[in-house]
Amino acid sequence: MVPKTLLSLIENSEYLKTVSDLYSSNGYEFYLVGGAVRDGILDIETTDFDFTTNASPEESIDLLNNNGYKTTEIGRAFGTIELQIDNNSLHITTYRKDTYENSSRNPSIESATDLDTDLSRRDFTINSIAYSIDANELIDPFNGLKDLAAGVIRTPDDPIISFSDDPLRMLRVCRFISTHGFSPDNETYVAIRDNTERIKIVSTERIRDEISKLLIGKNPSLGLRTFVESGLSSYIVPELNALKIEVDPNHHHKDVYEHTLTVVDNVSATLVRRLGALFHDIAKPNTKGIENGKVHFRHHEVVGAKMTKRILQELKYDKKTIKDVALLVELHLRPHTFKMGWTDSAVRRYIVDAGTVLDDLNNLVRADVTTKNKQKAQEIYDKLDEMENRIKEVLEKEEMSKLRPPITGDEIMEIFNLEPGPKVGLIMKALYEQRINEGEVSKEDAIKLAGDIFKEL
Repeated sequence: MVPKTLLSLIENSEYLKTVSDLYSSNGYEFYLVGGAVRDGILDIETTDFDFTTNASPEESIDLLNNNGYKTTEIGRAFGTIELQIDNNSLHITTYRKDTYENSSRNPSIESATDLDTDLSRRDFTINSIAYSIDANELIDPFNGLKDLAAGVIRTPDDPIISFSDDPLRMLRVCRFISTHGFSPDNETYVAIRDNTERIKIVSTERIRDEISKLLIGKNPSLGLRTFVESGLSSYIVPELNALKIEVDPNHHHKDVYEHTLTVVDNVSATLVRRLGALFHDIAKPNTKGIENGKVHFRHHEVVGAKMTKRILQELKYDKKTIKDVALLVELHLRPHTFKMGWTDSAVRRYIVDAGTVLDDLNNLVRADVTTKNKQKAQEIYDKLDEMENRIKEVLEKEEMSKLRPPITGDEIMEIFNLEPGPKVGLIMKALYEQRINEGEVSKEDAIKLAGDIFKEL
């Protein structure tokens, strides 16, 4: 019996049936497969549809082009033709079987003659379910529906072979734990644990993308736990393993690893915020010290920002993401330094230093409160409420996005007959400090300060 949620998906996307009818009326087999079937059954919205067919790529191109569809051939080497219909992607792939070399996760593509062979090559049984729109029938040779109902992750093939062939699948297990709340069966987990070294043949970009998808899932801590405790992280982000600092009963401190997982769950589900949460205490193992019988992690936020930048660079994240996440790590303790209250200048500096990640930083700081002492937690939240109210007050009084001195660098050069260089930079730095500390100042006051600085150069 086909679930109503999947039928609803097809009914709400009439073009899927139109394309299916086109193939069927021309004598081809045509099945919806993979994530669209899985998420359709689970009533999860999707705009990415994968189909498999016994039509060759050339036959698909002719059939579609002759009926007014525009196709792209980006995946033609893998037997895939792509259509774009109303901002939705349709990928149509000829039945195939994959053969892998031991040193690469890129398969040699061979065509297959039947649907079951094509489904057997897929990563998990929950993604090995096919649906015939024409016949309104589910084809499930590997009991994917049963696993979907039980929330179990298994592979159609022997998991050792599956993960050895395509090691990225091990990271996909971690991702599906996070995004769908599924769990690998014991055989699958053991196969991951025994094949972790194979992840080294996967490209950094592919690894990065899977980690990103894992982090923005509903249960990121569960996916991260499998990522770390299976040993996969040892080959990708070994710094996470080091968070498992042994808690010395004589010098107590919170479990940094468990705390980190909790903060990642607590913070809002954006990539920058989740990355900031993941790395906010990354330097604690490197900065741990004991003084007067108490454990401290002095300057871990500064060291952590540098570590975060290096890790994200190695994972090939874009420059803006790296900059924003490193800034979150560097500033995540800043609100706790104003226990005596917030002056206007302190608020301005906080706003300016945080820049475009101000809201992300406030969110991370709140997520970082994991104490089980309710009274202590409430006291911290009250301080954070005060901070955010002060930020709101200052933003209402001043247009902080235009927090600039009343004179420009060009004017400084003209007034003091200076060439572009470090002297101009030093004067402008002083003017910015004046603006932050004193609020809005007149142009005359700014020129006076610039003159005083110029005399000392």
